Amino acid sequence: MKLSHFNFKLPEELLAEHPTEIRDESRLMVLDRKKQTIEHKTFKDIIDYFDEGDVMILNNTKVFPARLYGNKEKTGARIEVFLLRELNEEQRLWDVLVDPARKIRIGNKLYFGDDETLVAEVIDNTTSRGRTLRFLYDGSYKEFRQKLTLLGETPLPKYIKREVEPEDEERYQTIFAKNEGAVAAPTAGLHFSKHLLKRLEIKGIEFAEVTLHVGLGTFNPVEVEDLSKHKMDSEEAFVTQEAADIVNDAKARKKRVCAVGTTAMRAIESSVSSSGTLNEFSGWTNKFIFPPYEFSIANCMITNFHTPKSTLLMMASAFAGHDFIKKAYDEAIKEKYRFYTYGDAMLII
Repeated sequence: MKLSHFNFKLPEELLAEHPTEIRDESRLMVLDRKKQTIEHKTFKDIIDYFDEGDVMILNNTKVFPARLYGNKEKTGARIEVFLLRELNEEQRLWDVLVDPARKIRIGNKLYFGDDETLVAEVIDNTTSRGRTLRFLYDGSYKEFRQKLTLLGETPLPKYIKREVEPEDEERYQTIFAKNEGAVAAPTAGLHFSKHLLKRLEIKGIEFAEVTLHVGLGTFNPVEVEDLSKHKMDSEEAFVTQEAADIVNDAKARKKRVCAVGTTAMRAIESSVSSSGTLNEFSGWTNKFIFPPYEFSIANCMITNFHTPKSTLLMMASAFAGHDFIKKAYDEAIKEKYRFYTYGDAMLII
């Protein structure tokens, strides 16, 4: 399939700027691949599609406040620094994006906070906007990380034009977030409330937690018509033996195994044994899933409505079938479903 197969006209008003007030009250579109039917529900109705012994695979990554604002030495120009990943804990080296990039050269120093006790020196250019920074801070590593958290801001996606609000810090985090390291939330998980998780648990649904630290590469637009030429950025992922055992047991019992989100799906598909079971995994993955693709682990998926030409849409298309997803998206636009991070959800069974 080509990039142009994933283009569609998305009305701007359908890009969700704010989340629904109650997590599990967002809308839910249910796609049944076998029957080729589409149903319109509320997210909390998802419980009706699962039975005792079914498994949901959750991505327990936690978003850290990755967006900082600093001032350039001498000129005082305001510079946005987006922390992507820590390269070296001891030397406090970070891979970052800077904006405006044209002003930031190797050797420049940036000062953060009113007291300017946190300083960063640019030591390398990695891409047109990418830089390697060495942070200089007079304190322990723990104090340094606390300082970053204090000065950082919730990294809402660029399409959300409004200012960050205090509620975003809590709302842009899944309720099962544990392992800090993501620069963006695994959005399908944002629909789960504590109450809904409890109800699922009481019904006998099991949960397997994996970790995939979402990087900005997930949202990088695909710019090549031949999809096999697109390179995904690597993201760190972990699948514990405990999670693998829960999933493999459910598969053996022919139960429903549901990946909650494209990131959970990418984590499990990055660690499949030759016999089609889930292995323990710890490392980096740049797996890019697009049609046609044979999924090995999950037989069910929860996802959001994604933007045109995105790798996330391509994965959903590979799972549901391209024509079926196209039909579902046409209906979503007609029925005014909300798209992207704070949008509505889709269950593909």
